[in-house]
Amino acid sequence: MHVLDLLQSDNLGLTLLWGEEALLGQEVSGVTATDLEDPGRFLGPGELVLSGLVWWADGDLAKADRFVSALAHAGATALLAGEETHGGVPDELVAACRAHRVPLVAVPAKTSFRAVTEAVYLRQWGDLSRRPTRLFALPENVRSELSRLLEGGAGPAELLDRACAHLGRVACYLLTASGRTVARTPSAPALPAQRTTAARGGVFLRIESDSSPYDAWQLHVPDADAAPPRVLHEIAEVIAQYRDGQARRVAAARATAEELVRVLSGDPDPATLDDALTAAGLPLGGPYRVLTATSGDALAEALRHLDTVPAAVGDVTAVLYEDPAAGLDVPGLLRSVWPLVRACAEPEVDLRLGAGTRASTAEALRASLNQARFALTAADDDVPVRGVEQLDTLTELLAGVPPEVRTVFAARALGSLGDGMLRETLEVFLANNCSWARTAEALHLHVNTVHYRIERVETLTGRDLSRLDHKLDLYAALRCG
Repeated sequence: MHVLDLLQSDNLGLTLLWGEEALLGQEVSGVTATDLEDPGRFLGPGELVLSGLVWWADGDLAKADRFVSALAHAGATALLAGEETHGGVPDELVAACRAHRVPLVAVPAKTSFRAVTEAVYLRQWGDLSRRPTRLFALPENVRSELSRLLEGGAGPAELLDRACAHLGRVACYLLTASGRTVARTPSAPALPAQRTTAARGGVFLRIESDSSPYDAWQLHVPDADAAPPRVLHEIAEVIAQYRDGQARRVAAARATAEELVRVLSGDPDPATLDDALTAAGLPLGGPYRVLTATSGDALAEALRHLDTVPAAVGDVTAVLYEDPAAGLDVPGLLRSVWPLVRACAEPEVDLRLGAGTRASTAEALRASLNQARFALTAADDDVPVRGVEQLDTLTELLAGVPPEVRTVFAARALGSLGDGMLRETLEVFLANNCSWARTAEALHLHVNTVHYRIERVETLTGRDLSRLDHKLDLYAALRCG
């Protein structure tokens, strides 16, 4: 973009007052409008300077000289002087520009500075230059369009596309903290979600959030030279405005999801349940699945990685619709993305998730809710995402019993057995399928000693270890203790 390009525009009506051809061919980096008497410290090399000449005093050659000298020292490419304030451009200013070799262009009263600014940026972002400089910002018409899109409820994909359209085929992404792609420009290839964005390189602009760590989005441009930083910052501000509006929409959706959970927790009639499902945005008829987690924000982010699964997410519980034709293993998919979600939280944060079974009827949906809550209790650090279908051993089943209940049961069943040699002998005895010889060998004891200890266990616990149910009672008590 050069000054000559502006002079050739019929729409602007600009007039060259002074400027040599070589100077008019200098590269333009941006535009600054100012009416300061000494604007030098606010200017960057290569900028066009727009001035309405409000600072000018009639006949003051020294003031004109100081103004133009500041432009020359800052490396300005030209001065575009407005004619409206004084009815024209003073001769003293023309002389000062000739003396300091700063091209001077007159801007007629009918041409707004905004029109000049937009013409510069739109031309710069056109075919004349494929490498925008680092001093550009979004032109006014682009900002206006983005504001209209925001007011009209446009999504992040449309906002990102329109904000980056004048940059050419630039690859730009909007990513969440867990690596999920919220939006990308049409020329940007798909990115797999990964635990950290740092390994990807390029430019990252963090869009802060006051809510959960999963709302700290990042604007990512893989090519660090593909877009000016000021442009990216303004795009990030637009995305931040969108997310503020989204937060209100999410809060409203969460309220309807919570109402659905409340209805499920009771004994609703089919009509009431259908109304709650419809209000939560879920299709009628199922099948559904209920999930519950220790963090509703983590649950919501994990489900957004599964963007094809409609879900109503409440404070800590979600009801989702599973399209039978999709054939998705939702618990399995959640296990794969949970580490990404886990990486966003502090290490001490308890993040677990429980999943119920698929359900079609109202009764089955209530059962899925209870199953999910039980599976959540059974989840642990080793298996943080636990589906109720995974509970295929007695130990896993007992893990879902609330700790307070397990403690009471263990104390009641084991009686005064304590934590010493009798408990150890019982554990080894049960582990060896109640074999006296193998137990004695494992403990390096005489078989008679094992007999004596097991008799003491039976006396203290009131159980008969020749009976299967009593064996299971004590085995369960040991797992709960």
